[in-house]
Amino acid sequence: MKSKLIRFLITLTIALSTATGSFGGVEWNLQKTLKMDQPPLDVAVSLDGRYVFVLTSGGVIFIYTQDGKLEDKFEVENDIDKIHIGPRGERLFLTSRKDKTLRIISLDFIVDINVSGSPYKGPKDAPVVP
Repeated sequence: MKSKLIRFLITLTIALSTATGSFGGVEWNLQKTLKMDQPPLDVAVSLDGRYVFVLTSGGVIFIYTQDGKLEDKFEVENDIDKIHIGPRGERLFLTSRKDKTLRIISLDFIVDINVSGSPYKGPKDAPVVP
């Protein structure tokens, strides 16, 4: 049995070393390493690539921008073990095998808009009300 395994491994090694054009190469580059406070459990990336969501074992979801800057974080239940992002990036789907649940979280990203120099009506310091 042992000699058959050794012959198989030698044959496989020779076959792989003499193969020409059968295997394409993959070039890769480490772009960034994000140091986490807690071990990561799962990762979801928005379809447009703008945000990376990292679920940690401590029940925290970290939201990073595509360049690795921490945008925000929020706590979820410790039993959450997987995250998925909706097709438009507006929802996170959180699953728990232990509780047999699916939680859906709506995402609204708040963006500061510089309106200095823009025209306005009424007093400059008037409160904004709905």
